[in-house]
Amino acid sequence: MRVFEVFKLMRIHQYVKNLFIFLPLFFSLKITDMTLLGITSLGFIAFSLTASAIYILNDYHDIDEDKLHPIKKNRPLASGSISKNEAILFMSIFFLGGFSLMLSLSLQAALILLGYVILNISYSFSLKHVAIIDIVIISVGFVLRVFVGTAISHMNTSMWIIVMTFLLALFLALAKRRDDVLLFNKTGKKMRKVVDGYNLQFVDMAMTLMAGVVIVAYLMYCVSPEVIVRTGSDKLYLTLIYVIVGIMRYMQIAFVEETSGSPTRVLLKDKMMQLVIVMWLVTFSIILY
Repeated sequence: MRVFEVFKLMRIHQYVKNLFIFLPLFFSLKITDMTLLGITSLGFIAFSLTASAIYILNDYHDIDEDKLHPIKKNRPLASGSISKNEAILFMSIFFLGGFSLMLSLSLQAALILLGYVILNISYSFSLKHVAIIDIVIISVGFVLRVFVGTAISHMNTSMWIIVMTFLLALFLALAKRRDDVLLFNKTGKKMRKVVDGYNLQFVDMAMTLMAGVVIVAYLMYCVSPEVIVRTGSDKLYLTLIYVIVGIMRYMQIAFVEETSGSPTRVLLKDKMMQLVIVMWLVTFSIILY
């Protein structure tokens, strides 16, 4: 049980986000290169450990707020199953281990990781209370993951991949804020101070805008002359249907089912989203590989 509490503290399920580190390999047609895949996997582990340290810092700072949240109150620090001193010890171990491993792989990747850490510390202590800035920082974090993958693998990444990563992350962050607004409307309790800067009309319109822009950006990537030359295929646009269905399904989860509070949990539990992603991966891989 004690080990399980440590895993909860690390937020292992959030490691799904760090899979963005593999995007440069996948889109550069090098995902089957075992050497690069191995090095990038070590980068994934290094980033994940460092991210766990940031999660612990955030939980440490938000103990009082988390105790009021219907779900977050069960986190190890908020529930008291792990003490503050133990949390500080684990945070130090994960940070030193993760950053040292990344530094051994690539100095550039380590510097990007350090930028991620600084950005998230600023987020945890201040910027997460500033509407719009908070979701932008979350989105930039995903872009930095892609940059880490690029630095480790030395693969060039299309500007469209960077643009799509940022826009998709922004869409998901807005969905997360929508859940916070809904919770406030239902209970009258502000789980986050930043809720004052949002309402359902604004979030719904922003999500709809981001959904459209993501789809257009993906289409632009698929028909980009640079991408067609590099991949040797002009058929990538056929995968657009999965992007559209995936976006629509997530909007259904947010607007109809109203359970978009945790994008990671949605991905891990929603069968339709999983099917769409698998079909996209299979179709994309067949076209490219």
